[in-house]
Amino acid sequence: MRSFFSSDASRAQRIANAKRRVADDAAYAGLDYLTSAVLILNTDARIEYANAAAETLLEVSRKGLLGERFASFFSNGEVIDELFSEALLQRFGNKRLDMTLDRVQGGESLQLHGIVTVLIDHPETPVVLEFHEIDQQIRVDREERILEQTQANRELIRNLAHEIKNPLGGIRGAAQLLELEIDSSEYREYTQVIIKEADRLQTLVDRLLAPHRRPHIVSDVNIHEVFERVRSVLMAEYPHGLVIERDYDASLPEFRGDKEQLIQAVLNIVRNAAEALAPQIRGGLAQIVLRTRIARQVTIAKTLYRLALELHVIDNGPGIPQDLQERIFFPLVSGRDGGSGLGLTLAQTFVQQHQGVIEFDSRPGRTDFKVLLPLP
Repeated sequence: MRSFFSSDASRAQRIANAKRRVADDAAYAGLDYLTSAVLILNTDARIEYANAAAETLLEVSRKGLLGERFASFFSNGEVIDELFSEALLQRFGNKRLDMTLDRVQGGESLQLHGIVTVLIDHPETPVVLEFHEIDQQIRVDREERILEQTQANRELIRNLAHEIKNPLGGIRGAAQLLELEIDSSEYREYTQVIIKEADRLQTLVDRLLAPHRRPHIVSDVNIHEVFERVRSVLMAEYPHGLVIERDYDASLPEFRGDKEQLIQAVLNIVRNAAEALAPQIRGGLAQIVLRTRIARQVTIAKTLYRLALELHVIDNGPGIPQDLQERIFFPLVSGRDGGSGLGLTLAQTFVQQHQGVIEFDSRPGRTDFKVLLPLP
């Protein structure tokens, strides 16, 4: 009889726990929209709640996390246990710290910035842990700088281009009138230099202004058609010595966008990679990988998107020089002789007109340009 009641009580407890977790999931549903990992621990240091970002960070499903001791997922989990003990003793209300956690199953360590918060009014779930990867924070900071720089560049270019256009027309017109008055062919050579240089500068100004005045033509876009068009152009330009590999996710959906702008943006990035690969092309060792993936819970320009296209252009070139990496999207900045320095600037502008962003990671032997385009 005793065992029957004991079993019945245990079952009732399990039901109560299940109901509480369902209620908690409903109450905490908004936390799934955060990009930082959030875990709520009970008095036994076991996980009562984990949001979607925590699942991604720990590479464990929510079902596998709930009820487990958070410290047990790491070989150096005593760091977590010590923090939790201090929190239970209410030695702090809120604490920020950087930490390195080593996964029990091996693999890459997690470099994290953590925030530990004590919930005095919630004795059953007294501790909230919030984590984000330090690399992610660096990426977000760099993205914000890029967006701010691009906006400033756009205004500077627009104003500067308009200031240049007016006197250029006057200079060219004056040179043409002067040429009509000159009989000597030797002096006409000089007026021709003025006219040709004025035309060259006019072309440059038009290219600077083009992204700002071209209408945004929106239609259904298949990103693989964009990549295939770019690939065919590059294979025609570099028939020997360059291998372009495809690594496509065929399940990616179509989206609304300006196909021609996106082709130009990707073409500029791929051409930039091919130009950096000149020594490898001569040696027949050059490689560019075109990769497409889907990304989830992506923050772009401080806006969270549930889904985004993640496009990669990866080359095995020498990498971007360190002194150029902070300025690579600036107009008229080029890493090679004869470069206009406009390719990546225009690419970033076209991508941003689709609410996206271009990022990159570069080291000798591997440069990866990543384009993020949010999906509705």
